[in-house]
Formats: sequence, C-alpha cells, structure tokens
Amino acid sequence: MPERVALQAPIYEIKAELFKALSHPVRIRTLELLSGDDRTVSALLADIGIEASHLSQHLAVLRRAGVVTKARRGNTVTYSLADPSVAHLLTAARAFLLHRLGEASGALADLAEADEATAVRPAEEARR
Repeated sequence: MPERVALQAPIYEIKAELFKALSHPVRIRTLELLSGDDRTVSALLADIGIEASHLSQHLAVLRRAGVVTKARRGNTVTYSLADPSVAHLLTAARAFLLHRLGEASGALADLAEADEATAVRPAEEARR
C-alpha cells in the first residue's frame, strides 16, 4: 500500500493489510526468529528450511508491509524487525491462542466427562 494512500485509509483497513502480510506460517516463523535477534538470509534459510526463492518472496512481503528491514554488507544481507512492537504483537497473539486453547481443552474435558457419564448410565440400566 503506497504511503500516501495508507495515510488516507481508515486504521482498520491499514490493520487488515498488516494482517494480510502476516498471514503465512513462513512469515510468522521468520518474525519469531527475528524477534530473538537479527539474522542473515543464510541463517533464516537454515532455520526455516525452505528454498531461497520462496524465502525471498516472503521477506519481500514483510518489507513492503514495513515489518522488517534489511541491511547489506558485501554479499551478506541481514534482516531485522522494523520495530520492537512486532515482537510484542507476536507475544500477544501467542497469549491469545494459548488462552483459547486452554478454553477449548476445558470444553473438551467437560465433553469427555459428559460422555463418560452417559456411557455409564445405559450400562447400568441394562443390568437392572
């Protein structure tokens, strides 16, 4: 999204564009790795395990979204988070997901208990 258009767009549209840029597992994994420290492309390739051309495409999406920056020193390209708040965003998403998974686990446990209770009743009734 060009900068001039982005400034005129409602914030919810700008947020939607950001989330679109983040909407791939490789991009999320890349950002998680960069949250720990800056990384060279070769280190990212080794950690993520995809083809260089695919990683390049994902990094380009993240750069266009303004989420990462790159620095070139000779033949080495190093990527960094553009802002520490990106790491906070990932942490918040993780906390949200863990909370939701905890709720889902609790609901599943409740269902399992209910199933056990109903499974016992017919067996008991059959004995009567």
